[in-house]
Amino acid sequence: MESGFGYFATHYAVGPAALARMVEERGHVALLFPEHTHIPVPEPGTRVKSEGGGDLPYKYWHTYDPFASAMAAGLATTKLRVGTGICLVAQHEPIGLAKTVASVDHLTGGRFEFGVGAGWNEPEMRDHGVDPRRRFAMMKEHIQAMREIWTHDEAEYHGEFVSFPPLWSWPKPAQRPLPVLVGGGGPKVLDRVLSYGDVWMPNYGPGVLERVPELFRRAEDGGRQVQVMMNSMPADPRVIEACEKAGVSRVMTYLPTSGLDRVQRAMDAFETALAEARGE
Repeated sequence: MESGFGYFATHYAVGPAALARMVEERGHVALLFPEHTHIPVPEPGTRVKSEGGGDLPYKYWHTYDPFASAMAAGLATTKLRVGTGICLVAQHEPIGLAKTVASVDHLTGGRFEFGVGAGWNEPEMRDHGVDPRRRFAMMKEHIQAMREIWTHDEAEYHGEFVSFPPLWSWPKPAQRPLPVLVGGGGPKVLDRVLSYGDVWMPNYGPGVLERVPELFRRAEDGGRQVQVMMNSMPADPRVIEACEKAGVSRVMTYLPTSGLDRVQRAMDAFETALAEARGE
């Protein structure tokens, strides 16, 4: 079972290139960067709340663009897989996003992983012209349209949210196919994985592992193979071992957006848990 990390790369913490070299040197396989273009300022007297209801951390509106971070991380390493964890797909124009994804994958020698999601911050979505009620349908069409661009010399797509006549766009991704990692843990997330994803990448939490057999069964029934990569893992050897037994391909945890010492301590803790789970 592989291991890796998620990281909110900001201008006030360890940079993506320096962190990527450390992650690769310590034997991990991936470093993924989340995305928020901005966080809308709340009404006076109120606070910005996270998806779970707590106060939203400062890093959410100071994070670098994830593609810039992935590019820096990829150029600083030779084997490390880099990517988005996750890209808020509905908030992008798909022809331009297809170009960005393909360019980063090509320039990193086929090491890019495209983690995708529809997002949770409704004011942020609305600032991008996205109706929160339609964001999952928009995400599906955007990904379908991008796949057409990545896989055809003359790409064409016509849907409700995305429509374009035949077009030319290069480079194509170095990977064929380029992996799409679908984030989220909602009731319909397995449908999304099987519709347009290659990997399910949920955050670890109650009940998540119990859904893995259903995903594998449905994929097999449809003549497909999918992987599960578990994000936001605790540094707990029992949880890591349970993931491995369930068939999870990779476990990842978020590193703190901080200075080098704190980041290294977090990596040490996760590596200790990994070693104990492996019986080392």
